[in-house]
Amino acid sequence: MESVLWYMLTGARGGPNRIRILQALQTRPWNAHQLAEELELDYTTVRYHLDVLMDHALVTNSGGSYGTVYELTDAVEEHWAVVERIVEAVDET
Repeated sequence: MESVLWYMLTGARGGPNRIRILQALQTRPWNAHQLAEELELDYTTVRYHLDVLMDHALVTNSGGSYGTVYELTDAVEEHWAVVERIVEAVDET
């Protein structure tokens, strides 16, 4: 899981937006529209990153229809300290 987090948040384009999405989801579940508003990102950008995060088992959702709520997977919750280390490393650069 640690290597996946490092790759998804630092080694791939979009890492900063993915960090912001994960941080928001760490506070509570959100739907894509709410995330877009909260993070001041385009809805399609948020949906793209959510799909990528889901493909890598970092985020899960509650269904597949309009208003679907996204949340962190248990694995990400268990490795949240890694996410925090990644954020610190990114902030230092």
